[in-house]
Amino acid sequence: MQVSYVSEATPGRPNEDFVAAGPGWVVLLDGATAPPGVDSGCAHDPAWLVRRLGGQIAARMALEDGKPLPDLVAEAIKVTGEAHTGTCDLENPDSPSATVSLLRRRGGAVEWFVLADSPIVLDVGEVRVIRDDRVDRLPSYTLESVRTSRNSPGGFWVASTKPEAAYEGLTGEVPVAGLQRAAVLSDGASRLVERFGRLDWDGLLRVLDDEGPRELVRRTRAVEESETFARGKRYDDATAVLVRF
Repeated sequence: MQVSYVSEATPGRPNEDFVAAGPGWVVLLDGATAPPGVDSGCAHDPAWLVRRLGGQIAARMALEDGKPLPDLVAEAIKVTGEAHTGTCDLENPDSPSATVSLLRRRGGAVEWFVLADSPIVLDVGEVRVIRDDRVDRLPSYTLESVRTSRNSPGGFWVASTKPEAAYEGLTGEVPVAGLQRAAVLSDGASRLVERFGRLDWDGLLRVLDDEGPRELVRRTRAVEESETFARGKRYDDATAVLVRF
């Protein structure tokens, strides 16, 4: 695996994404920005969570012991929670949370894990997109509706304070043979496809492969500057990882 990446914060804000890579693996987390006025019950922000949780996952990936990916994520959530249970209310449903997306090569296969909406894109001769879209299918997006749906059956699942959320992630594998390249993206780096419609997934992979992750983020920022927004964030943290095989 040859891995290259860029991670860029929303202008003027701390980066709530996290990325790490080793010889045969990639870890990407995207912290959920809390809406104004929401009490998370936690003394820490999403940037704190993604760095500690991402570091715990990366340390376990680096062991290369073959442990199933959901088990690694569950252990990391548990240990991260123990690090601040004495100062924070981990029962608060608005506790800081994050997506988790993982790639790992083991022998002749590449395994993937996706929890929440940071997609992995695989080029296996045709483009295959792995994305957990449960948050897109909620009946309502009021603060109360999202709160009650988070990490609940029938709702959506994220990495926060419940280790069992790791077993709700999407998992699978593809043979290395025939796998040409892959992208691991925070939703801030997939916006040219998913929000703005300026590229399709094949086009996004071509930009990454031909011009690199920095160019994908540059194009995203240019569109964010030019678009008129009726809702949502103008900017978002953008992390783009390209993996060649």
